[in-house]
Amino acid sequence: MEITLETIDWMMSDCTLCPRMCHADRTAGNTGFCGQGAEIAAARAALHFWEEPCICGSRGSGAVFFSGCSLQCVFCQNHDIAIGKRGRGLSLERLSQIFLELQEKGAVNINLVTAGHFLPQVCLALQTAKGAGLSIPVVYNSSGYEEAASLRMLEGLVDIYLPDLKYRSSSLSARYSHAPDYFEKAAPAISEMFRQVKRPVFDPDSGLMKRGVIVRHLLLPGETGDSKKILRYLHDTYGNDIYVSIMNQYTPLEHLAELPDPDRSRLQRTVTPEEYERVLDFAEK
Repeated sequence: MEITLETIDWMMSDCTLCPRMCHADRTAGNTGFCGQGAEIAAARAALHFWEEPCICGSRGSGAVFFSGCSLQCVFCQNHDIAIGKRGRGLSLERLSQIFLELQEKGAVNINLVTAGHFLPQVCLALQTAKGAGLSIPVVYNSSGYEEAASLRMLEGLVDIYLPDLKYRSSSLSARYSHAPDYFEKAAPAISEMFRQVKRPVFDPDSGLMKRGVIVRHLLLPGETGDSKKILRYLHDTYGNDIYVSIMNQYTPLEHLAELPDPDRSRLQRTVTPEEYERVLDFAEK
């Protein structure tokens, strides 16, 4: 989809980019659930070495961490970025330049981290950068809480989708992300991602992913049952046509002490090795 400045103004004046459907007029300085107006804001742009090995390789992924988030999980590891406390405004021209600069620094791809609330601006910046010589793959790194219709703007611009699939339970997603409809929105969003890029393709020499979908799932303490339901859904739906990254690095953060019980006590510990092994065993089976 070709994006223009007029398209951006129209979308930002009545924002329905994400499932929150805020209808905020972001062109008038208002913000939606994501906490952001119409101006692009990013907290960090640099080579990033902490993604899956087939994403970052030895040279690093060219990650741009956008400020704000449409999901706002209570346990978010990038809490200050998600709530918009970190970041600076960027013009479309500057964002395009950043993509090209990351390529010049040796990045193996451009990694758009939580860009959904800036989708039309990011699309136009990508179009401009590709016209100026951007040739490395583009990764869309997402919470999974997306509108499938909005993602269609990215067709032909994104090569690799890296979404989360956090919850199967609407009770969990309501408590921890204020989104009881998380799964019913994330499932069709991932389906749209898969429709665009299809089965995974890897570089035979470097082992880097060039195209495809990797679905991430972060284990939460005490919730192995929900994790198994997620894995069962992915296997039944996609078989071996996608990759799955099962993550055990959940870390309790200080602000979780402000939560009421029982959620506070549930989230104030790490995932045990036994919990992780149970989920890995289930995935292998």
